[in-house]
Amino acid sequence: MISLYFHIPFCTKKCPYCHFYVIPNRPAYQQLLSEALALEWRMQQPLMEGRPVTSIYFGGGTPSLFTEIGPLLTQIPRASDCEITIEANPEESSLELFSHFVQLGINRLSLGVQSLDDRSLQTLERIHTAERAKRAIFDAAKAGFKNISLDLMYDLPGQTEESWAFTLDQLRDLPIQHLSLYNLTIEPHTSFHKRKVQLPQPELSLQLLQTALERLASLGLNRYEISAFARPGFESRHNLGYWTGRPFLGFGPSAYSFWEGERFRNVANIHKYARALREGQSPVDFREKLPYPAHLKERLAVGLRVREGVNLATFPLDADTARVIEELKRNNLLAQRGTQLQLTERGMLYYDTVASEMI
Repeated sequence: MISLYFHIPFCTKKCPYCHFYVIPNRPAYQQLLSEALALEWRMQQPLMEGRPVTSIYFGGGTPSLFTEIGPLLTQIPRASDCEITIEANPEESSLELFSHFVQLGINRLSLGVQSLDDRSLQTLERIHTAERAKRAIFDAAKAGFKNISLDLMYDLPGQTEESWAFTLDQLRDLPIQHLSLYNLTIEPHTSFHKRKVQLPQPELSLQLLQTALERLASLGLNRYEISAFARPGFESRHNLGYWTGRPFLGFGPSAYSFWEGERFRNVANIHKYARALREGQSPVDFREKLPYPAHLKERLAVGLRVREGVNLATFPLDADTARVIEELKRNNLLAQRGTQLQLTERGMLYYDTVASEMI
């Protein structure tokens, strides 16, 4: 089984915290990307022979803006139960658009809501309101989406326990099956970084997270990965592939792939990306294949993000990694039952510490 990722970089407006490769939504760029993706698909197709596609993910950017999603999907042979996700933003959403996606066979929608508090949305400089976001969610359900995921963010500048609770309280009435929860981080080269935006203190950050964990559990959204919550049976198959080491191919400028133990990335420039493909060259500008035991340490660290953890019987551990695991167990960050190793509740809170020690 393999997965496919398509990076569609178009955005109406770049958010001040965004560090992904995005470009304006212009007809010339739409045409350029469509031509380049067709060339990249033909170049990579031999790799996929005899490998069933179990998940497809259109990310970005705002892939719902791309007018060629339908023709692209018709080229992809896939398993009958293939999970197909598309990201969208509330302000560009409509019942008609969602109905179109359902007709194309797209069966999972990820909405970039971020908050249901208008003050927080203004802080993030989003161009939708909380009411618009809720209307998009109900439109998606009406269109026939039975697997709707929301992105929410906490640790926002000026956020309080009350404003965060206001967002969480509104989830109860929404027809959603999945939620991805992220704390805002200030990445280099973003507008927030240049403005030296200040985030809440660690004590408040921890309280915001714990409040979210309690509220989401009460709604039947179970935490199956560090940042992901789902009703039973609605865990993201695509993202689980990332965390468990399933091979995937990325298409589009800046897209990453993981294939036969090697990680590689396309150039983050649509003109260079398209030019390379027109010349019959690979658009990849970065490759990395970690040696033993570094690749096993990374797989362990990533696999531990999943609630059920990893089976140590499948990892030939070196002495140093085994020592680190024992130390993390003594510090109540990891627990082991038989050959299954997983994060403790404390380890879930301090995953970054676990990962840095492991790697």
